[in-house]
Amino acid sequence: MENTGTLFGWAFGDAAREADAKYVEELEREALENARQTAEARGLAVEAGSAVFTILNAHETLVELDTAPDSLVVRATVHVEGPGAGKLHAEGPMNG
Repeated sequence: MENTGTLFGWAFGDAAREADAKYVEELEREALENARQTAEARGLAVEAGSAVFTILNAHETLVELDTAPDSLVVRATVHVEGPGAGKLHAEGPMNG
């Protein structure tokens, strides 16, 4: 059985600061940490170097962001390893 899968981590920020590279990098670190904590809670580990970041802004996406604080969302998609990881597939906005 496959013991790798994917999941998301999230961070929310101020859309007015999207052009501030250091601010966005901090949000990426927060999103990665959120993914790491989610993996750890499931008894899994994040595969080093596997993070892919997506920045969602209410003005640049079809995703409805009205419920997102300040309308800037950073999503980290990571590969996870461990027992049961093969059952996790990050799709759409959810981990499942």
